[in-house]
Amino acid sequence: MTYIFEKDRIYRMPTHFGPAPGPRQLPDEIAADPHAHPKRLTVSASFLTDAEKLERHLPAGFSLVGEPVVTIDFHYLTQIDWLAGRGYTMVHVSWPARFEGKEDAATGKFLAAVWENLADPIITGRDEIGHPKLYAEVPPPRCFGAEHICEASWMGFRFLEIGVSSDEDAASEVAPSPQSARSDGTLMLKYTPRTGDWGQAELCQVTLTPLHDPYVKVERRHAGRARLRFNACTWSDLPTMAHVVNALAALPIVEMRGGAVVHAHGGKPYRDQRVLR
Repeated sequence: MTYIFEKDRIYRMPTHFGPAPGPRQLPDEIAADPHAHPKRLTVSASFLTDAEKLERHLPAGFSLVGEPVVTIDFHYLTQIDWLAGRGYTMVHVSWPARFEGKEDAATGKFLAAVWENLADPIITGRDEIGHPKLYAEVPPPRCFGAEHICEASWMGFRFLEIGVSSDEDAASEVAPSPQSARSDGTLMLKYTPRTGDWGQAELCQVTLTPLHDPYVKVERRHAGRARLRFNACTWSDLPTMAHVVNALAALPIVEMRGGAVVHAHGGKPYRDQRVLR
């Protein structure tokens, strides 16, 4: 007898062995605590860039909101319940935008690219909620003096580095620029190509992560000066994502807009993700 798909259960390939455990579907015997886990260290840097060049990377239906400020966030997560206490790192690239659809409209940060250093969250995040995830090697942050230094690379090629000071003098001089005065959450484009009909989409939809997260609790936050660099590459340096890195490296840094180091804990499982039409 062949198997059937159970209603309201999450499946991922290979589907033949039943519903798949993951961040939005833990085994019944596991008691997760979103108020306590995961532990989070976030290091962020923002810069003002050219609006016309930035807008080229927005999908149809999107427009820039406010100043064209790009923010890079390194999220170091530990004690993750759905990974049985293990952790991984996320690198987010975003800027403020608005989506106007046929039925829905929303303003928030447009999540343009994500790098992570573990396959499991990449697969679950791309398939289930539409995060534009790629793989990178992301070591723990390096602290030198008053600066947190964060790097991302692929097979030896370092394509991104940020540094954020967290000393009191820097914090008094510079504060990170907000992405948007009003935000409905995080906006993304979920895309799946149509097999055999290359150039056509099997799925192309805008997804929204609502802003509200009742579980995250910020323990402490320091603002400070920031520096940032994307390293332009050749195709042989990054054969599957040179186009992504070079597009970001080509954005001019008109002015740095500061950075932040945030310690927090807790987080929702993103089951509130929804499609905008």
